[in-house]
Amino acid sequence: MNLELWGWNDFFANHFEPYRQQGFSVARVIIECRNSYILQSENAELSAEISGKLRYRASDARQDFPAVGDWVVIRAREKGGTATIHEILPRKSKFSRKAAGAETREQIVATNIDTVFLVSGLDGDFNPRRIERYLILAWESGANPVIVLNKADVCPNLEKCLTEVESVALGVPIITISATIDQELAALRSYLQPGQTVALLGSSGVGKSTITNQLLRETVQTVQTVRQGDSRGKHTTTHRELMRLPTGGLIIDTPGMRELQIWSGEEGISGSFADIEELAGQCRFRDCQHEREPGCAVRQALQDGSLDESRFANYQKLQKEIKYMERKQDQREYIAEKEKWKKITKSMRNYQKG
Repeated sequence: MNLELWGWNDFFANHFEPYRQQGFSVARVIIECRNSYILQSENAELSAEISGKLRYRASDARQDFPAVGDWVVIRAREKGGTATIHEILPRKSKFSRKAAGAETREQIVATNIDTVFLVSGLDGDFNPRRIERYLILAWESGANPVIVLNKADVCPNLEKCLTEVESVALGVPIITISATIDQELAALRSYLQPGQTVALLGSSGVGKSTITNQLLRETVQTVQTVRQGDSRGKHTTTHRELMRLPTGGLIIDTPGMRELQIWSGEEGISGSFADIEELAGQCRFRDCQHEREPGCAVRQALQDGSLDESRFANYQKLQKEIKYMERKQDQREYIAEKEKWKKITKSMRNYQKG
């Protein structure tokens, strides 16, 4: 099989060249299981595990393990359809979030994505503030975001919702669809050209699995109805999987995310809130806190109504969240470095005693 059909290009080929000269092969991760992976190589679909050396080097850092969408350096076995993963090629893009729970740890959702479809339902679960959060992670990933507003057929006030999304997604393409009746899906297919990878992201119940099935033209993902009270759905997709479409494009459906905590977002917040950042640059004082300082362009915009109060409040909230996460990561790195040197010191003492 031609690897270009799975997104292979010169970027990855250049990084793989030293390994090719050593006799290694290459494959793309299409499914990530708990301790193993399903890969697509040039010759076949393979079941793989990572090498002991790669596992040792990765330690507990999940970002050092393969993720769906990664291109990996492998040694394939002649029989049994299995392989060993020795290296991960550099990533062109990476969509990450903080892993759910109290632990400060990065969870990679998908890698080497060209476009991110940020799917939001136009039913009772519609939430522009959540869209802003997803946009930060999308811009941070290095992929191009496209907002997909699903369930237009049940939206009582479509124009109002569109206006709200346009006000928070400056310059981002917005596509309105009704996936259950295949309405306007042709607009999505234009992003799914041969070799292009798209990831579907959104909370449970927004219709990601329905969109995937319509694009695949067959029922691959299980679909469940949402609750009538709050339009929330169950996790119908239980794992991430990279699939090829009839158009030749590639799609990654992901489980719904009830908890979406930002892992990093300095660049993403600038992209998502460019209007507020531009206003802040017009303030009289460079360190303006946008509270009671004279000559504050942000406060002026809030007073004259050109800047929405809830959008600004969400901007401040997300800024605080990003700074808090940066402090937690710095602390985690400090503790890890301290533990490493404790082990080295202990090893040296044992060596001297011996």
